[in-house]
Amino acid sequence: MSQHHDTTESCLACVDILLDSYLANSCAGRGKQTRTCMKKIKMLSHLILLCSSSILFSCRKEATKADSLQFERYDRVTPRSVILILSDDHRYDFMGFTGKVSDLRTPNMDRLALEGAHCVNAFVSTALCSPSRASILTGQYAHTHTIVDNQAPMPPDLKTFPQYLQRNGYATAFIGKWHMGDQDDQPQKGFDHWVSFRGQGDYYNPTLNVDGKKVEFRDSAYITDVLTDYALNWLKNKTPDRPFFLYLSHKAVHANFSPATRHVRTYAKTQVQYPPSMFLTASDTSKTFGLSRNQIRNETTSLKVNLQDIPDWVRKQRYSWHGVDYMYDNTIDFNSFYKQYLETLLGIDESIGQLLDHLKSVGLDKSTLVIYMGDNGFSFGEHGLIDKRHMYEESMRIPLLVWCPELIVTNTKISEMVQNIDIAPTILELAGIKKPEQMQGDSFVPLLVGKEIPWRDKVFYEYYWEDAFPQTPSIFGVRTDRYKYVFNHGVWGINELYDLQSDPYEVYNQIRDPGYRELAQKLRDEMWTWLDSTGGSQIPLKRILNPKNDHLYRGTY
Repeated sequence: MSQHHDTTESCLACVDILLDSYLANSCAGRGKQTRTCMKKIKMLSHLILLCSSSILFSCRKEATKADSLQFERYDRVTPRSVILILSDDHRYDFMGFTGKVSDLRTPNMDRLALEGAHCVNAFVSTALCSPSRASILTGQYAHTHTIVDNQAPMPPDLKTFPQYLQRNGYATAFIGKWHMGDQDDQPQKGFDHWVSFRGQGDYYNPTLNVDGKKVEFRDSAYITDVLTDYALNWLKNKTPDRPFFLYLSHKAVHANFSPATRHVRTYAKTQVQYPPSMFLTASDTSKTFGLSRNQIRNETTSLKVNLQDIPDWVRKQRYSWHGVDYMYDNTIDFNSFYKQYLETLLGIDESIGQLLDHLKSVGLDKSTLVIYMGDNGFSFGEHGLIDKRHMYEESMRIPLLVWCPELIVTNTKISEMVQNIDIAPTILELAGIKKPEQMQGDSFVPLLVGKEIPWRDKVFYEYYWEDAFPQTPSIFGVRTDRYKYVFNHGVWGINELYDLQSDPYEVYNQIRDPGYRELAQKLRDEMWTWLDSTGGSQIPLKRILNPKNDHLYRGTY
């Protein structure tokens, strides 16, 4: 029996004793009508007590829940409004100002970098949608928050930074792709306003969940535009006297890429840039993508390469769902894929511009802090691969731009290694809230304002094998400002060590070199120490319900 039930019973017994005593003294010698009235009073008293007890118990339960979200505030900090814009699978160097793609124009991303800060060395701790999004929200590594892949459930007691903001008086809104913990679109804790969709959603004519109500779009409504409109409407109609947090989480640029109608064929004549490592694992039957054999040979011979120690799983993945020779079961052409990605990205850039224009129109463009970032990177042919998941630079690095004219000096370049786990404590500091003890990242606000502080000299990485995409093994590793150690777990194959200073394309694996043996051991030990010290030594294992779906073993159990 619950404590609530026992307490209520005791109170009812006390009420009975008191009322019986009153009835005995006050109703003696009186008529039946008076005694009937007093019995009704007794019943009503019981009802009032029961209702009061229930309300108090509910309030106590809610108070207990709220108390579990305890936090400390900084003194004399005015909470700052924040907009977080997240894109999907946007690699770190595909922005106009980087010059990586000569034709690419992203004027609004360029503006964020020019007028704000560009975090040049920004990384995710897991290059996969759900784990990375959970790390952004919780400030924790994937093995800590336990959303280690796109199917792992979201723990009911998980604490996210919007919950702290909401508790601290912020108006909060989530608009866009959730894709964390499950495939549902139901409103989540920490947000006053909710707009989302199930799973990956649709680029055109989406169906949205708007504060629990289903809203269907027609007439070729484009998802990036629709989400941006919802974001602008919320900004225009929110309570004006409260700080706000807007989380705009775009579907773009997730495959299959689909640009807005106005952007289709914008880059049809763009020259595709094939990375130098694209053909290192090619065979005589591999696709050439319009290049001659001599052109391919010239590309590869200019590199210092260790062909022997390219991991076997990398070679095999070339001819798979995530490889250039068999992309998405050979249903799409690489060159078209590349150009459609660039075109789809344009909608994101326009969305950023619309939000910045709105802030200026209402006089909030100086004080509001805007963060733009990707949830992970994306490969376009490097090592013969597409997609993410692995630990190569194009997968684990992300674009990260921060803009706030009254706080950040223009054209700031932050070279320190910042991770997705740092977003939550950073936004909380801007709100005047000290970092909760369960968060593993750190606030980089001091870096944004030009302060020199002790900072990490390495970042750690983890990815857990998925049955849906078995071609990539579990991967753990560590990256310093110069070296990268990759531990390929669960496969009979070689690990990897790269000197990023002399080998930026990661094509010369130094793992066998006696001169690097001590370094490799040191980095591996640091990786294991990180996993041991943060509770990450247990590989998660989940029941697999479906038959295999890869092209080699499809349909088998």
